[in-house]
Amino acid sequence: MGSASPQPAPTGALRLVVIVGATGTGKSALSLDLAERFAGRGQAVEIVNADAMQLYRGMDIGTAKLPEAERRGVPHHLLDVLDPRDEASVASFQTDARGAIEAIRARGAVPILVGGSGLYVSAVVWDFRFPGTDPDIRARLEGELAESGPGMLFQRLRQSDPEAAAAIGPHNGRRIVRALEVGEITGEPFGSGLPDESRLWSPTRLIGLRAPREQLTHRLDDRVAAMWRDGILDEARALIEHGVGVTAGRAIGYAQAIAQVQGEFAEADAIEQSAALTRKYARRQVSWFGRYPATWLESDDPQRVELAAAALER
Repeated sequence: MGSASPQPAPTGALRLVVIVGATGTGKSALSLDLAERFAGRGQAVEIVNADAMQLYRGMDIGTAKLPEAERRGVPHHLLDVLDPRDEASVASFQTDARGAIEAIRARGAVPILVGGSGLYVSAVVWDFRFPGTDPDIRARLEGELAESGPGMLFQRLRQSDPEAAAAIGPHNGRRIVRALEVGEITGEPFGSGLPDESRLWSPTRLIGLRAPREQLTHRLDDRVAAMWRDGILDEARALIEHGVGVTAGRAIGYAQAIAQVQGEFAEADAIEQSAALTRKYARRQVSWFGRYPATWLESDDPQRVELAAAALER
């Protein structure tokens, strides 16, 4: 039986929908439920991934990437677009995600941005222009990092930009180098280059999912245990054989699985460290997204789809 072609939605209906929240709060499921609800009234939807680790091919189990068969026929973008040896970049992601969103709108569909990588989401949603780079400054700082490690560079950042130092921490050498580079280029603190959350890039509706801390902790611990049952060690072996870059190799779960495969961790220790880091990461996500002027919904509320849909129609 044939069906009528969907009518293009009015401009207001094509605003960007963004679904955020901590790991394990059900963002992907809500995005698909909303897509089906839109489809029921003849409005096409396409989903754009905003989870940095889901950009990588071959990293499915540890990132809770939806298999294609479970995507309910809804087009998804920015999944499996990087080789694990590549380094993900927030600036490149901003360009790619905004390009995908604009193309989706041009097709008359509603774009839904879904993910829990805070800076990646913010770089798309808010009006933000990335500072440029200087190859000479970058090379000098990276040389210092390779020679001496992040310690001295971090102390320099603490003196010049304590806000950025507190946000980055003492161990992320790549981001410490970037913060120092931006400071030298612009003469301004790196923190001043964070997304301005008072100006949206585009008309946007923000939906947030949350869960009580104890409930979320149990859910995350169960998820990590399931990663080992479902075969993350096989993915880790494939990554080792293929080659893995710094960013992908630091992914929670994969770093520990790779260490286990290489004999550095017993399985129980790998699982426990992954669970602890996942809980810590979820707390950072709650703090990051808590600033968003979103409509916040409880992840286990049976009415969450209706409540989200009502918020989008306002």
